[in-house]
Amino acid sequence: MPERYGPWNTIYSRFYRWSRKRIWDQILSAIQSKADAKGGIDWEIHFVDGTIIRAHQHAAGLKKGTLRRRPLATAREASPPKSTSEPTAAVNS
Repeated sequence: MPERYGPWNTIYSRFYRWSRKRIWDQILSAIQSKADAKGGIDWEIHFVDGTIIRAHQHAAGLKKGTLRRRPLATAREASPPKSTSEPTAAVNS
C-alpha cells in the first residue's frame, strides 16, 4: 500500500465501514449510470451471472464458529498412533 494512503489499518477499517454501509454498491451504480447515459454500456454483454460464481468447498454449509467433531471411536481409528510401546531396534547394531 503506498504511504500516501496512510497506515494499512486505517485503509482496512475504511474499506470495512464502506462495505457495511454499501458505499461500494453506490459507487458502482453511479459509475454504471454515467457510462450508460453516454451509451458506454451494452447491457447484453456487461453483466455478472451469479450462477457461475462458486464458493470454496469448505465454505458450503457449515455455520461460522461451529466445529464438526468426529465420533471418538472414528477419530481414534483414523489417527496414527502417537507413540509405540515396543522398543525399536538400533539401525547399526
